[in-house]
Amino acid sequence: MKLAHQRPMFDIAMLGVPLVFLVLICAVPVVYTVVMSFQSVDMFTIMSLRRPFVGLHNYMALFARPGARHIFLNTALFTILSVSAQLVLGFALALFFNRRFPGAATLRGVFLAGWIMPGLVVGGIWKWIFAGDNGVLNAVLAGLHLTRSHPFWLSDPALSLYAVIVANIWLGIPFNMILLSVGLAAVPADVYEAAKMDGAGPVRTFLFITLPMMRATIAAVASLGVIFTLQQYDLISGLTEGGPSNSSNVAQYWSWQLSFQVYEIGQGSALAVLMLAFTAAVAGFYVWSTRQEQAA
Repeated sequence: MKLAHQRPMFDIAMLGVPLVFLVLICAVPVVYTVVMSFQSVDMFTIMSLRRPFVGLHNYMALFARPGARHIFLNTALFTILSVSAQLVLGFALALFFNRRFPGAATLRGVFLAGWIMPGLVVGGIWKWIFAGDNGVLNAVLAGLHLTRSHPFWLSDPALSLYAVIVANIWLGIPFNMILLSVGLAAVPADVYEAAKMDGAGPVRTFLFITLPMMRATIAAVASLGVIFTLQQYDLISGLTEGGPSNSSNVAQYWSWQLSFQVYEIGQGSALAVLMLAFTAAVAGFYVWSTRQEQAA
């Protein structure tokens, strides 16, 4: 009887601890950031709770800043190209490893090595690859007689964003491959056997069986790819720090620069709130796609 009486208290404690943790670590910073986006906040007023209310001024000033349009376009390009390439290459690798052959598990583990490395470490590796004078990429291109010059991939404004995108694609491929491999494993084998008996080739099987049955999984993986790409800060910090001249800068890194480099914290918070709203919309689409997957 005593144990039965103590059980509700134990359940409340087990539920309350993570709930308090979520409120303190997630909810309070989010609400505080939203509040700061409507206030005039700089390095002299950051410690005060009584700050001038400025309404939508931070949002309007953010869009009026020189370079804002360029950074938003960079963010769209960075996200679209990264997620598209990660999805296509991750799907190709998932299909490849879905075929049974010796060493498949080992090779899959090698591909996963890139995913478990921190973004700063990946940035350091790709910085060495993209180095202009003695970089690996330029050495390979020169060895294949594909170029006579040494492009400066990270310091050339025309190339720096695409160099960061390539590194981010490499970082995200293993995650896409694993999730899509799980989706492929859930496709019933008898469906493929029936298609084979009907004379369907590999292309028709892929187009009319694999893709339709993977539709919900692909939508979920794409949604997660957008969310993770919009969170990508440390890779940009390790490679270009948004430069040169904002040529590789994106919204998430710009928000940090506004808040902690030039201390225009109100505008940095406004940008963070805009990204939060967009990410929440994508997360909502992800939840919808997973429900569709479960219903299928």
